Amino acid sequence: MRTRPLKVALLGCGVVGSEVARIMTTHADDLAARIGAPIELAGVAVRRPSKVREGIDPALVTTDATALVERGDIDVVVEVIGGIEPARSLITTAFAHGASVVSANKALLAQDGAALHAAAERQGKDLYYEAAVAGAIPLIRPLRESLAGDKVNRVLGIVNGTTNFILDKMDSTGAGYQEALDEATALGYAEADPTADVEGFDAAAKAAILAGIAFHTRVRLDDVYREGMTEVTAADFASAKNMGCTIKLLAICERAEDGGSVTARVHPAMIPLSHPLASVRGAYNAVFVESDASGQLMFYGPGAGGAPTASAVLGDLVAVCRNRLNSTTGPGESAYAGLPVSGMGEVVTRYHISLDVADKPGVLAQVATVFAEHGVSIDTVRQQGKDGEASLVVVTHRASDAALGGTVEALRKLDTVRGVASIMRVEGE
Repeated sequence: MRTRPLKVALLGCGVVGSEVARIMTTHADDLAARIGAPIELAGVAVRRPSKVREGIDPALVTTDATALVERGDIDVVVEVIGGIEPARSLITTAFAHGASVVSANKALLAQDGAALHAAAERQGKDLYYEAAVAGAIPLIRPLRESLAGDKVNRVLGIVNGTTNFILDKMDSTGAGYQEALDEATALGYAEADPTADVEGFDAAAKAAILAGIAFHTRVRLDDVYREGMTEVTAADFASAKNMGCTIKLLAICERAEDGGSVTARVHPAMIPLSHPLASVRGAYNAVFVESDASGQLMFYGPGAGGAPTASAVLGDLVAVCRNRLNSTTGPGESAYAGLPVSGMGEVVTRYHISLDVADKPGVLAQVATVFAEHGVSIDTVRQQGKDGEASLVVVTHRASDAALGGTVEALRKLDTVRGVASIMRVEGE
């Protein structure tokens, strides 16, 4: 074993960063044996240096992150501060000064992953980011290494624990959205401002990363269709149960049937109770991968939290350190396919539409005519009426999102349609 340690700079020492530092210390001998050399925490960049950080030598703490990554003797920079800047500048500076990088920054990778990969390649360094998607679940490496010889057609997953906890509570207890959110906040699953989670921004960033790797195509955050879950109601869950389904916020990345394009989207969807993702409870994550040769694979586990995310970071750190010792690098960006990313209008799936209508003869015929005029075939219809008002639930066969959008727009113009109560896609069949 080489005796000179590999030096590691840690950018950020919050929930994840502190766990990374702790594991580096408590598992130092095991990590050294696995790498083939000891690793040394050479510096920790933070915003509040006065805060007591158990197990970290105060002499290592600095507020000058730029100076830390510019030192020139750093082998690996671990970035867990999040956000776009200063993370982007610090990572590119690290490459320029000879360091490889391990990051958990989903937002940055979804926005500027191609540029970061290019910067790493120019300097002959590694950029690893297993922790950016689904916490402790091994997913990035299986997609870009284990399945490198296969053709991935679809990635379907629950990639945000906060939203899954909320929807699971609504399903199992009958709670409303706000009540379930309040419980998630009290238990620490939801941030004080949960917007990034409940509006799908977090999941959309992860979808962009997954789609890019799965389809060997550059997919940016702006390419991902995003729809939050704040409008999901107890009535939606009741309808889902009538269909033998539940509701999940899903990240869906898939090839078109002709293989000529890809789509990436995040939105609530009904999935059959028989689908493996339907049984994912609480704050857990799971990702379902469909490929030509391997068939169907599912990856499941804790998708967030200090220790689980740190586990993924340390796995990358070991891999990158091994590469440093062998003067090599691991896989970089694979975007050779260059497939176009289609818009949401071209997505084809089934739909569940709930309408508030007048309870009088001929309404169903009018509604059915609108669906037919827009080329959307109806699978089932359920109608309930009382005191001149009625609810009409229509489940369609597979249709394009553009066709469904035109249908809904026309339905809203009917005098007999009081309103469109909800539109939910049906996936996983």
